[in-house]
Amino acid sequence: MSTIDSDIYSALGQTANTNTTTKKSDSLGQADFLRLMTEQLKYQDPLNPMQNSEFLGQLAQFSTVQGIQGLQSTMDGFTSSLATDQMLRGAALVGRDVLIPSAKMTLGAEGTVNGVVAAPDAGSVTFEVTDANGQSVRKFTVKADAAGEVAFEWDGKNEAGERLPAGTYGVTATLGAGEGKKSLSTYVEARVQSVTVGSDGVFLDLPGLGTAPLDYVLRIR
Repeated sequence: MSTIDSDIYSALGQTANTNTTTKKSDSLGQADFLRLMTEQLKYQDPLNPMQNSEFLGQLAQFSTVQGIQGLQSTMDGFTSSLATDQMLRGAALVGRDVLIPSAKMTLGAEGTVNGVVAAPDAGSVTFEVTDANGQSVRKFTVKADAAGEVAFEWDGKNEAGERLPAGTYGVTATLGAGEGKKSLSTYVEARVQSVTVGSDGVFLDLPGLGTAPLDYVLRIR
């Protein structure tokens, strides 16, 4: 999970100080360039005037600089539009369930918790659920018929069949047993509560799991 910039002004691309002053630009504009060219022609040596190739070369350099400045302005506008598009995409996810990589899952007052793992081979995938203290509360097995995605569902109950309190629980998954046992990464479903625009991107607020970058979302349901 990434850290969100806590400065709301920075996150919005603004500054807290509203008393701004206009700063004189240190760069040369088109009028300045033409004025310099005129002065250069005015005071050139009449016995050794500027060659046409030199004059055209200076014009070409100025045109190149103007082109780069125009490209920079275009890129700044594109970046701003992209940030707005990301925010709108993130806002559309509020209230939806997303699948993200996580070793934790949130259990509600009712219902189940769903997720998937990517099994490299066929076999039995064993899931272990742990509480906030790291104590094992439930183990269950799901069969993988072949390599690929394997879905799992936890009903929120412990080994005795009792419903556990709502909260955040840990989950691990392993394929096989003994020396050939392999640890698998878990992906869990969580509901998006809100969206935050940080200085380094758009983040989804997932109750019990914290925040996750928009790029972490693998599936939307």
